[in-house]
Amino acid sequence: MSFITKFWIAYMMDLIFGDPQWFPHPVRLIGKYITFIENRIYKFKSKIFFGGVLTLVVVLTTAITSYYLSKSSQYLEIFLLYTTLATKSLGAEGIKVYKILKSGDLERAQKELSYLVSRDTGEMDEIQVVRSTMETIAENSVDGIIAPMFYAFLGSLIIIDGTSLALPLAMGYKAINTLDSMVGYKNEKYKDFGMISAKIDDLFNFIPARISGLIIIPMATFILGMGIKKPLKIFFRDRKNHSSPNSGHPESVFAGAIGVQFGGRTKYFGKYFEKPTIGDKLKEFQMEDIKKCYKIMFITSLVGIVLFTLLLSLV
Repeated sequence: MSFITKFWIAYMMDLIFGDPQWFPHPVRLIGKYITFIENRIYKFKSKIFFGGVLTLVVVLTTAITSYYLSKSSQYLEIFLLYTTLATKSLGAEGIKVYKILKSGDLERAQKELSYLVSRDTGEMDEIQVVRSTMETIAENSVDGIIAPMFYAFLGSLIIIDGTSLALPLAMGYKAINTLDSMVGYKNEKYKDFGMISAKIDDLFNFIPARISGLIIIPMATFILGMGIKKPLKIFFRDRKNHSSPNSGHPESVFAGAIGVQFGGRTKYFGKYFEKPTIGDKLKEFQMEDIKKCYKIMFITSLVGIVLFTLLLSLV
């Protein structure tokens, strides 16, 4: 079975099944592994060094294990490739917040959003909840969809002893992304210990973020009839208006397509920060904008897999 066939099956499985909460998802297993190691090495004095040890051990263990699992069965490889994608689950989480807001239960919407973002949600008004939901969908369209696709397709070009590195690279990326989400914070506990995890995550998102912001997401907005000129204008103007070197790339295109302005006053770990703005405030945030984000994210995933398939077929 060709890699392209395998990955399309994995992609369709993601659209159908998503991420069932009852299922022992590999990313959750990676998260437990990170916690297991962290609990044993965080006590050491050299936080940067041992944070680097954590990153190295987790990523290498994940990649090597994935290689042998991939080698053992092509069906297991397909199944695990499916778990690297998050199109349905990301969209479902956003729509869940939308439906709760629609019902008028702001407090419940704040709580639901707190599972998706690291910012403080308890004091958010409706507009802030909508904005934060849209920002996380936009940012995670790279982390949860395009980046694992990119590394899977890239890895498929590298064959070792008859087995491609598609799954090891995709799953290794998920390990890096999980490390960043768990220890990559700039707070007192993790500013040193999580530094290398955060830097590695920035590095591995560098190319996918730019491909997404410049090509894939604008193509999605064009297909949806939202135009391509305005999103690209905001992309070139505002893509660097973010503390992350990568997050501003997808966010700028989403903001430009919908006509809203991301960023502004945001609370993290009890402290307020004034984030740089992204986009022009052509209108105020509305609940229906979450559904627009969902549509862009879904079509982005489709454009991504079609584009990578075409490129791979030319190699």
